[in-house]
Amino acid sequence: MKNLECIMGVDPGVSGAIAFYFPEHPERVAIYDMPSIGKEINAPHLTEIINQYMPDIAFIELVHAMPKQGVSSSFNFGMSYGMMRGVVAACGVPQQLVAPNKWKKHFNLNADKEMSRRLAILTWPEANKFNRKKDDGRAEAALLALYGSMMMK
Repeated sequence: MKNLECIMGVDPGVSGAIAFYFPEHPERVAIYDMPSIGKEINAPHLTEIINQYMPDIAFIELVHAMPKQGVSSSFNFGMSYGMMRGVVAACGVPQQLVAPNKWKKHFNLNADKEMSRRLAILTWPEANKFNRKKDDGRAEAALLALYGSMMMK
C-alpha cells in the first residue's frame, strides 16, 4: 500500500472545518474553518487550500438532513455538502464517506461535540486550534483525518 503523506478530514457544512493530517509526523495537523462567503462555501478558496496540501485521500463525514430542521436549512446544508464534495473531486482527491457513529465509536466518542474537542486538544496539544467551545468542527475534522490514517494501515 502506498505510504500516505497527507490525509484530509472534513466536518461538512458552512460552519464546518477541514483538516490535513500527516501520518509521518503525527504531531502535525493543519486546520481551517470551512471557507465561506455568507451562507455558501467559497469554492475557489477551498480549492486553493486543498491544492496547497495535495492530500492523498479525504475522509468526509457522511451527513443527512436532521429531523426538525427547516426546509431551507436542509437545502442550504445539502448545497454546501454537495459543493464541498464537488470541489474535493475536482481537485482529484479520492473520497471516503464515514458515518459519524462509525468514526466516533472508534475513539469512544458520542454525539457530545465537547468530547471530540477535548480529545483533539489531548491529541494535538501544540496546535492551539481547538481552544474555543465553537472549535468542535475543527476538532471533528482533525479526528476524521486521524481516523482515516488508522483505517488506511
